[in-house]
Amino acid sequence: MTPFPLPAQPLPPWRRAVLKVGSNLLAADGGGLTPRHAGALAEFVGASHAAGREVVLVSSGAVAAGRARLREHRLGEGGLAARQALAALGQAPMIALWQSLSARPVAQVLLTHDDLRNRRRYLNARDTLRELLALDVLPVINENDTVAVDELKLGDNDNLAAIVAALADADLLLIASDVDALYRADPRRDPSARPIALVEALTPEVLAMAGGSGSAAGTGGMRTKLEAADKAAAAGIPTALFNGRDAATVDALARGELHGTLVRAGAGRMQARKYWLRHAPAAGRIEVDAGAARALAGGRASLLPGGIVAAHGEFLRGDLVDIVDSAARVLARGLSQYGAAEVRRLAGCHSREIERMLGYSHGAEVVHRDDLAAVYGTAIPEASEEGKA
Repeated sequence: MTPFPLPAQPLPPWRRAVLKVGSNLLAADGGGLTPRHAGALAEFVGASHAAGREVVLVSSGAVAAGRARLREHRLGEGGLAARQALAALGQAPMIALWQSLSARPVAQVLLTHDDLRNRRRYLNARDTLRELLALDVLPVINENDTVAVDELKLGDNDNLAAIVAALADADLLLIASDVDALYRADPRRDPSARPIALVEALTPEVLAMAGGSGSAAGTGGMRTKLEAADKAAAAGIPTALFNGRDAATVDALARGELHGTLVRAGAGRMQARKYWLRHAPAAGRIEVDAGAARALAGGRASLLPGGIVAAHGEFLRGDLVDIVDSAARVLARGLSQYGAAEVRRLAGCHSREIERMLGYSHGAEVVHRDDLAAVYGTAIPEASEEGKA
């Protein structure tokens, strides 16, 4: 523990959080994985769920678990391919550890940065996470290290957690490690270094305070945690850094108290998302009837196919579209779950008919309310003749 105790500060309000757990919290001294510190974190997840909140877990530890299965393997031998083999071998025991600590079903989700750069795979991953949470399942996410060559070399689940926080529409990113907080200097070399409780903005000076990895079990240091916090802040998501080895610190999280470092976001999650939805260029338009227009005016309704009159322009699944009334006034803007050709086929139909008409379904909503921002009374130019439905 630090000789300079960190004062308790309130966690930002949250309904859904991403919790990243580093290898140093899971690796046993003699090799393999241990529930010693994971148990308290699992209790926090359970208490959050009992309070009506949702947690998505991003967990390291697969390589450490795989190494324990092959005790004759020494770190550094065999290079990247050997580490990939260890990751593949260790995925099962890592998931088994979390399942043993969770009263709810646990689901493994393996992602690479390529999955999140590809728009179709990004949407599929987001839909899967939404469905798992709706089914009351705890998603445990890890990089697909056996194929993610570049990402495995970085070994950076911190930045993956930030990307997942945006993917999952989280309100908070929690990063648990084996250090208490961000320090003004490396406390291992400077015993007088003081922790920082609150970071208003990640300036170059703040980033310069970060050091490297603290042990052989982990592959990311404080620098990657601050990079992750920077990514999360850009999406309007604050980040809490805390010591996952301190049971009292973990227990305080369930009471809404943080003993660690809080990195603020420049704007609230919904503020940042809604601003982007309102101001990013749209790829096309969906025209709706009067009933759908009234429903969308409240700002919390999804757009269903039954209220759609036509689709204008050519857009793909995941593109941003304007939602307009018969007078071409923009009522809302959002991300379409279906492409323009699909929307034209579904116009006026009931949601339960989607799979029959298309042979598949991306969900009952054409635009989900989480991907929609209301806009009032903005007139837009008429589409060209070739762009009309």
